[in-house]
Amino acid sequence: MFEKITDRMKELMAELEEMDARERKDGTSLLRRLRQIPPETGRFLAILAANSPEGEFVEIGTSGGYSAMWLSLACMERGIRLKTIEIMEGKIAVAKETLKKADLEEAVELFEGDALEIVQGFDDIAFCFLDAEKELYEQCYDLVIPKLVQGGLLVADNAISHVGILKSMIEKAMSDPLVDSIVVPMGSGELICRKK
Repeated sequence: MFEKITDRMKELMAELEEMDARERKDGTSLLRRLRQIPPETGRFLAILAANSPEGEFVEIGTSGGYSAMWLSLACMERGIRLKTIEIMEGKIAVAKETLKKADLEEAVELFEGDALEIVQGFDDIAFCFLDAEKELYEQCYDLVIPKLVQGGLLVADNAISHVGILKSMIEKAMSDPLVDSIVVPMGSGELICRKK
């Protein structure tokens, strides 16, 4: 699967990594900053997604398209499209450019708008990556879990780095009889929930 990473994708990943690092150093507004996952988390997500059951692949929080590129590898392996959602106009513009330059418009469909509304139109979700505004995580959890197929995965980023704001959602996941959950110390921490 990783052999499908083209030279152009590698260049774009490097550009987004450098942009993210620069914005973190400069203290760019949290409303605009890309805040993307590290490369090892991208590989981890691609492997998880590639081994998910049949169904839809969804990403809540496209940002600049970095994680979508990693997830597209699993999508190409499976012959499906990633449905990724972003609400912020600046990030949508970066993501569109990224996906076009990476030649991933066939593998990734970008939905513009409020994920809480858009996800309601999805069913049979096999894999969902959640990396949006942390205040929305619990609402997203409540929307996605009932739509997961048996064996489907919800992976929520920042489960360690933002444990304070995500504590309620993490505790809900850990005690939810519908899922088996664990927090993996990868990158900023990944909460993985598997539908029973």
